[in-house]
Amino acid sequence: MVPLSLPLFLCLLLAVPLLAAAQQMSSFSATDKPWRPTDSNRTLVSPKGDFAAGFLAVAASSPATYRFAAWVVGANSTDRAVIWYAHHTNYSPSEAGAASSLAVDAAGSLSWSDGAANSSSAVIWSPGPALSSSATTTAALLLNDSGSLLYGAAAWSSFGEPTDTLMAGQAIPGGGNGTTLQSANGRYRLYNAATLQFNGSLFYANVSSGSALLNLTDDGKLQLSGATQLIASDQGTTNRVRRLTLDDDGNLRLYSLIPKTRRWNVVWQLVQELCTIRGTCDAGRICVPVGADSVDCVCPPGYRNTTLKGPCTPKKNYSGSGKDDKFVRMDFVSFSGGAATTATDPGPLMSKLPPKNLADCESTCRDDPKCVAFGYKFGGDRTCQTYTALQDGYWSPATEMSTYLRVVSSDNDTNPFTGMTDMIQTVCPVTLALPVPPRQSETTIRNVAIITTLFAVELLAGVLSFWAFLRKYSQYREMARTLGLEYLPAGGPRRFSYAELKAATKDFSDVVGRGGYGTVYRGELPDRRAVAVKQLHSVGGGEAEFWAEVTIIARMHHLNLVRMWGFCADRDQRMLVYEYVPNGSLDKYLFAGAGAGGSNGGDGEEESSSSSSEQQKQQQPLLDLHTRYRIALGVARAIAYLHEECLEWVLHCDIKPENILLEDDFCPKVSDFGLSKLTSKRDKVTMSRIRGTRGYMAPEWVIHREPITAKADVYSFGMVLLEIVSGRRNYGFRQESVGSEDWYFPKWAYEKVYVERRIDDILDPRIAASYDDAASVATVERMVKTAMWCLQDRAEMRPSMGKVAKMLEGSVEITEPVKPTIFCVQDD
Repeated sequence: MVPLSLPLFLCLLLAVPLLAAAQQMSSFSATDKPWRPTDSNRTLVSPKGDFAAGFLAVAASSPATYRFAAWVVGANSTDRAVIWYAHHTNYSPSEAGAASSLAVDAAGSLSWSDGAANSSSAVIWSPGPALSSSATTTAALLLNDSGSLLYGAAAWSSFGEPTDTLMAGQAIPGGGNGTTLQSANGRYRLYNAATLQFNGSLFYANVSSGSALLNLTDDGKLQLSGATQLIASDQGTTNRVRRLTLDDDGNLRLYSLIPKTRRWNVVWQLVQELCTIRGTCDAGRICVPVGADSVDCVCPPGYRNTTLKGPCTPKKNYSGSGKDDKFVRMDFVSFSGGAATTATDPGPLMSKLPPKNLADCESTCRDDPKCVAFGYKFGGDRTCQTYTALQDGYWSPATEMSTYLRVVSSDNDTNPFTGMTDMIQTVCPVTLALPVPPRQSETTIRNVAIITTLFAVELLAGVLSFWAFLRKYSQYREMARTLGLEYLPAGGPRRFSYAELKAATKDFSDVVGRGGYGTVYRGELPDRRAVAVKQLHSVGGGEAEFWAEVTIIARMHHLNLVRMWGFCADRDQRMLVYEYVPNGSLDKYLFAGAGAGGSNGGDGEEESSSSSSEQQKQQQPLLDLHTRYRIALGVARAIAYLHEECLEWVLHCDIKPENILLEDDFCPKVSDFGLSKLTSKRDKVTMSRIRGTRGYMAPEWVIHREPITAKADVYSFGMVLLEIVSGRRNYGFRQESVGSEDWYFPKWAYEKVYVERRIDDILDPRIAASYDDAASVATVERMVKTAMWCLQDRAEMRPSMGKVAKMLEGSVEITEPVKPTIFCVQDD
């Protein structure tokens, strides 16, 4: 018995997978037994195995209900992307219990019945058109390799009845009441293949201005009416399964299935700011973006809700008479007017008033007991609008609206929606309180007054004499510093003596860099702080003029600016004491070992102090794309601060990788700012000589007819931004790669991106291996587009640095740039 039972046992083991595999059907016809939802292993598969169809359980339903659907096979058995499901005429999914069944009767009719015990079982779903008599004999349900369910020799196709997804090559039919696609939760729909709507009436996005969606091609192109198309990040890649889905969050996204991992990758989405989608948050809540792919719904000041979801209500109610309330300003916050029939309709919850000033707009809302808030746009149009309810609130830097929320006067909630509306306090106020002297006799008071007056006169005479003595005899200045006079008023930088800095730098022995303004030494103060001491060369002006410039530079506090701690103005010595940035300058990471573009050059560039520094260059860690993007954004914010937010208007005039220093976490810090020119914001700069470094200077430096403005720094930043993306020096790369006198680095980059469509060619080849996802593509495209606008030869065409920072952040739309004109500064 033992020799016979072992082969039998092995046969049973081999039969188990064969039985399981037998449940995967290539077709379903009248010869097959009825298909019940409880047949969990029974599926209909496409010839190549990419698609499957069958019954899927509806999550969180009791008792259990099922849907009949088609899906794309994922990385595992539970990873399914449903592309179609049986539904009613109003696009609502068809559902039934475990007793229902799908069957083909003898007449060739396919139907899904509820499985009632009597003979009058109801039909849940069946294919739309009736079959001809010739097709009934061979009627079978098939699933082809494009993801379409077919029945009756292609008499019916699921592609003709789309739900929330369109596949490649699928025609777009005109659905009922104009609906093309509808999200699975029923809240959103794509209307007439052109407009996204919420709850059937609220418009919030268009596929393209004046165009409608025609189809999705096999190579990833979204064809639109008017012979236009939308560009996806993997457009042109073949042998990929793609789907266009209206997700439950209301966004229309194009997904691409990665063949190796069988995972979906988002390669295009219609709405970039998720908070602008209607219905994202409940009434009274404000939508705040969290990263690039998620949002958070929060209650405004004075409102509350005990749960994470649901509407927010006021903590306390005001009378409405206008005497017990106040308005809380929320910057960059806007609300909708509720249900609207068109994109321009404000809705019943909003009233757009004629242009008026802020005080009149506030008075209008206060006089209306139903007004809960008003919005005001600080611009020439003086837009004012009032709200009777808070609906679809969202925060976005792109909106120019400020909302004033009406709350009770006693409310003291913190307001997280504040912009930079208050003046920065640079000096801490000090309040002195003196005790009140006790009452004394008139004689005592008179004596005290006489003694005090005499003492004050003597003290004043002594101070004036001592001050005159110091001004006449300069040799006693060291004595004044010893007495503590080197400390300037609170909030200002410290004044160091030459001897202190000589001791801190070990007799100026540790050179860490040389530049156009002087030599930099590393030092250590007595309190163990590491500092960088810059010994300035050829600095004109007297001590008073030098102190005035240093005072202004010391007031510039920004995360991405090197902090100045003090200075030295001892005889003819002029030095600046900065914080020490350990990782050195950006050029050592961009151009070290990068080939032809990595050689240092130019009068204003820093040089290493020894041959050991050259060996360290080769050992610098490689900056990935995310780090390079953070560095570019930090430098843009720092320059925008110098141009637009300082008390004085400051031009850098020498923006280049050598003047961008990196912290331990590669946080960028701009150096050498404020040393070129300080002027009023109302004036344009007129320079007596060219300032800057070859390869980074704007055309107006050479064309002397043009005044020098802040747009010169914008041009230099655009050149640095291209070098960050490409890892190549803009002038060194020309000499070895092209060798033409007409070669121009921005022109080359423009042709690669916008003519040849080969954005990979300008990316640093050392990080090309990590450049394969949609986020990386969008980041590089945004950086290159911003650089192209910064490198326009006409200064008025370049954006301001504040707008450049927003372009890099992705908070403003970037239009297609104009091709930069060839410009270069020839070597002498």
